[in-house]
Amino acid sequence: MSKFVNREEKQFEEKILTISRVSKTTKGGRTISFSVLAAVGDENGKVGIGLGKANGVPDAIKKAIAAAKRNMITVSLKGTTIPHEIIGKWGATSIWMAPAHEGTGVIAGSACREILELAGLHNILTKIRGSRTKGNVARATIEGLRELRTAEQIATLRGKEVKDILS
Repeated sequence: MSKFVNREEKQFEEKILTISRVSKTTKGGRTISFSVLAAVGDENGKVGIGLGKANGVPDAIKKAIAAAKRNMITVSLKGTTIPHEIIGKWGATSIWMAPAHEGTGVIAGSACREILELAGLHNILTKIRGSRTKGNVARATIEGLRELRTAEQIATLRGKEVKDILS
């Protein structure tokens, strides 16, 4: 029996958002490589995205997943939804996200749906405005989720009680 402990204690769900074949023209001809955008999450408030580039698809996927695990954020949840409305912006993309009642489901499109499900959100309304490029949508979603705060967090920041904030 080994005395080494497995460092990967948490298991994350992984999703590939895009795989792009890119080429660079050099003096010797075209060089083909692959770019992969991946998202990982524990479906309990932690989610991250990462970009990986390599000459082969499997290597690019491994790099993207490793980058996503390095870039994890913690999302403030209120049950199975978000605590308040928020707009996430990245480039020409803006995503409006709003809390929804139990049983609504994830009303979202593109990469936004996959990231929200990996974060553990089951009831949320979203609307994408502007560019619908998967990379921009993914980053705008992460930016919006990063800005979420619960009433308890705001109360501690302001040095007040929760009932003073909510009234």
